[in-house]
This record gives sequence, C-alpha cells and structure tokens, in this order.
Amino acid sequence: MPDLAITPLDDLATLAVRGNDAVQFLQGQLSHDMSLLPERGSLLAGYHNPQGRCLALLRLFYLGPDQVLAVLPAELLEPIQQQLGRYVLRSKVKLEDASANWRLYGICGPDAQAAASTRLHSAMDGSGLRQLIVAPRNEPLPEGDVEQRATWRLADIQDGMPEVAAANSGSFVAQMLNLDCLDAISLTKGCYTGQEVVARAHYRGQVKRRMQRFYTESSASLQPGAKVLLGDGRLAQIVMAAPTDIGQEFLAVTTLPGDSGDAAAAGAMATSQLPLPYALPTP
Repeated sequence: MPDLAITPLDDLATLAVRGNDAVQFLQGQLSHDMSLLPERGSLLAGYHNPQGRCLALLRLFYLGPDQVLAVLPAELLEPIQQQLGRYVLRSKVKLEDASANWRLYGICGPDAQAAASTRLHSAMDGSGLRQLIVAPRNEPLPEGDVEQRATWRLADIQDGMPEVAAANSGSFVAQMLNLDCLDAISLTKGCYTGQEVVARAHYRGQVKRRMQRFYTESSASLQPGAKVLLGDGRLAQIVMAAPTDIGQEFLAVTTLPGDSGDAAAAGAMATSQLPLPYALPTP
C-alpha cells in the first residue's frame, strides 16, 4: 500500500443546504440525528420515501449552523434536490448544487489521517486509513499515487458500504442496506420521512433480507438493481460490484444463508460468500 493513494470521485456531487433552518430542516428529512452533526463534523444518513425505501445515501459535512454539504451520486443530485425542495415550505432553507465549488476525492494509506486533518473529511472505515475528502475546487490534490475509481468502489464493497444509485433508488428499506450497522440511523431522534417503517422493521425484527458480500469469477455484467441467482439458490438484487484481479466482488440484498435456497440451482452464478466487517442482526 502506498503512503497515500488518491482517487478522484468525479461521479459524486455536492448539494448545499443553506439557511438558518438548515440543520433543523435536515432533521425532519434524514435518518440520522442531525443534532450530532456540529460535534462530529460528518454523518452518514439515508433519505427515504414515506414507505421507508431509501432514495439516496447522503454523507453530510457541517460548515456552520447555516450551511451543510451533502455528498451523493451526481445522477441523483437533481431528483433528490427536487424531492427535498417539496418539504422546504416556510423553512429558511435554500438547496443549491454546489459541485462547481467543491472537489471530491478519496485518500487511502498510512498518511490518510494526516492528510485529512486539514480538510473536510469523513472516515470510510474504522481504521481511519480511508477518508472521503471535500476540498475547495481550486485547491490542488495532495501528492500521492492516483488510483482508479473501481479500486475505491472495491474498498467500499469490502467495508460493506452501500452505494445507492439511480437504478436502485427506492428499492430497499434502510435495514436491507445495513444502515443500522453503519451508524446511519437514529431510533431516538423522532419523526422523519419514512421513520415509521424503519422503526417498525427494527423493533419487530421483520427484515429477512440483508445486504451481503459475494465473490464470483464470472465476467457477467452486475449492474445495480439487477437480479441474479446465487450458487446456493438464493435470489439476490445487486447493490454494487467492482472487478478484482480475477473475477468480481459485489454487494447484494438477499436472504441470510440457510433462510432459503442453499442448493445448487440451474442457471445460477457460481458465487462464494465473503465476510463483512460488521455483524448482521438476525430476524
């Protein structure tokens, strides 16, 4: 591993939430407790529809009491901005595409924490060796080895960090994406869009499908939202995939091992299940 590897994340965008009610507005829309944002500086949260389905996964950065930056896939920026805009009503809030002002990139390696300390950043794993950086657009990248986007996506998969793209936006409730394992949900903050469904899934333990990590040597296209039959007979829906030296790793939502399938099936893709860095709750 180089001391510092840098991955430009040009497929991500920045949505600015500005105004005196910025934090309060987001508190009523997102799954995490926004009162923690000033202290922590960054939070991961889901934005859900009233049916509790995750429309986008936002990484939030605190700039001040009247400005928060939300990082999300560029293809979702416009629809999410429009959706959030419907709830502004009388709140003192403006939603603006701020992508022209900010550069997004990932850094990884022993020097990552030091390089992140002087910038807006969010740790992507428990070690601190992988950081998402939000920097002014005119600021040059730090010195380091440039990595491909697929390498960063593979690290996300290995860390069990989902990516909600346009193709699977609205497909999964929060727990199906393991947002409860990733500190992206608050069960005590009060109401937000989709809260009743998310809370019911938690307290009644009704989530029987979870995002899990797999490997295949197949070269088949594993696009977000696609459905595949795993080697053990379980039907899975792809969240994201990335190539390895030989084959692919992918995250997919399916039943837990032993709940169904677990038998060779005709037309199935040869797959093996890989561990996640966190434990999954059982129904």
